[in-house]
Amino acid sequence: MAELSPTDLQKALKGMDYPTDRQHLVERARSNHADEKVVSTLDHLKEDRFEGPNEVQKAVFNQ
Repeated sequence: MAELSPTDLQKALKGMDYPTDRQHLVERARSNHADEKVVSTLDHLKEDRFEGPNEVQKAVFNQ
């Protein structure tokens, strides 16, 4: 995977309940068999608390 897309992120976080924290995002991505690039990106986010998927998208794509 060369570049992380919003679709990749949505698939990785399918079924995620919000609000949540960074660690739960990483766990959900792994359980959804996301590419390691997605998992690593989530694991290295500066924010630790997310109220919804829009906040996750902003954190990932507006770094």
